[in-house]
Amino acid sequence: MARTDIARRVYNHTWKLDPIVRSLLDTDFYKLLMLQMIWGMYPKVDATFTLINRTTSVRLADEIDEGELREQLDHARTLRFSKKEMIWLGGNTFYGRKQIFEPEFLAWLEDFQLPNYELAKRDGQFELSFHGPWMYTTLWEIPALAIINELRSRAALRSFGPFALDVLYARAKAKMWDKTERLKALPGIRISDFGTRRRHSFLWQRWCVEALKEGIGDAFTGTSNVLLAMDNDLEALGTNAHELPMVFAALANSEEELREAPYKVLQDWQRYYGGNLLIVLPDTFGTAAFLRDAPDWIADWTGFRPDSAPPIEGGEKILSWWREKGKDPRQKLLIFSDGLEVETIEEAYRHFKGKVRMSFGWGTNLTNDFEGCAPTETKSLDAISLVCKVSEANGRPAVKLSDNPAKATGDEKEIKRYLKIFGEKDRVRQLVKV
Repeated sequence: MARTDIARRVYNHTWKLDPIVRSLLDTDFYKLLMLQMIWGMYPKVDATFTLINRTTSVRLADEIDEGELREQLDHARTLRFSKKEMIWLGGNTFYGRKQIFEPEFLAWLEDFQLPNYELAKRDGQFELSFHGPWMYTTLWEIPALAIINELRSRAALRSFGPFALDVLYARAKAKMWDKTERLKALPGIRISDFGTRRRHSFLWQRWCVEALKEGIGDAFTGTSNVLLAMDNDLEALGTNAHELPMVFAALANSEEELREAPYKVLQDWQRYYGGNLLIVLPDTFGTAAFLRDAPDWIADWTGFRPDSAPPIEGGEKILSWWREKGKDPRQKLLIFSDGLEVETIEEAYRHFKGKVRMSFGWGTNLTNDFEGCAPTETKSLDAISLVCKVSEANGRPAVKLSDNPAKATGDEKEIKRYLKIFGEKDRVRQLVKV
């Protein structure tokens, strides 16, 4: 297969040639798994998703043209799942299971269209939100983030000539390949691509995925990007995300229901999925609170994905909890995925080797690391911390506490109410770079 000349494509690209989102499958796999459960169990729940730029020093509305943003968002709304994509979803094996998606769900998905959006500018930032039924708004998160991140990259590269672009991408490729060679030196390492949401561009993510596939071979376990998994004959990876407990908690009618919300999510998840899909994401309202109140049956699940605590510190707490529940951590799985860089991966790999099975979901620092690569100094290519979170469910405010208070989202009054219930144990503020 001929490789795309990314530098030349970036220099020449036009709207007709390069829409940012080319397919509704250009999303993370956990979105489709969660969507099936939402469609099946919560079709009448409304959920609003809102863009949040945690890197407040970057004025997105000054860097990105609003008209271009609207064009890209409008284009995404024209997309439908193709016949080829539907056949692949219906006939492929995911996590060792055939027909993980129900025929009725796939029939509904055939006509799926992203709902409308609301967009405004205020104080140099975009106010972007998606209102409506949860089973429609949920699929906006990933394409919206991908569109804004790539528009920012395109704006930064507009002044570069073809040779400057050649140099930029040559340096970025060499930098990424150096990381690949370091990872290849770790026996038994398991790496997957989790970089869709904050990627530099679709073409660059595709290059990174193909490079990992060649560079580390079987140690590359797959990608969260469904389109790239299909096109490259890779495993589509992902389970569930913070939005599930956030919505369940927002719908709670009492403090007891609120406290039980993270576990109610897992009960519903277990009804739909099993085996390797039984992965716990414990930090929505703080890992310490989750482990303190967790029912014993959760210890039977395959593993945990600690997301916002430092990998070694967070992982050790989970290992201790497993031991308290009489489980051998060596039979369990930890999936690390928060802002990973090669050094973090190497450190966690060496610390946990022989203690637990582990896997690394490599995200922004895989698909959007251009620091030091530009021929002329620019900060506009540096990745930023951009998220799109549930802000309301059935008109009620939604909250995320996180192990890192810098990642908390929601109304301040509601955050305080949640903290009274879940507590602040082990919550430590850390710089959020990506």
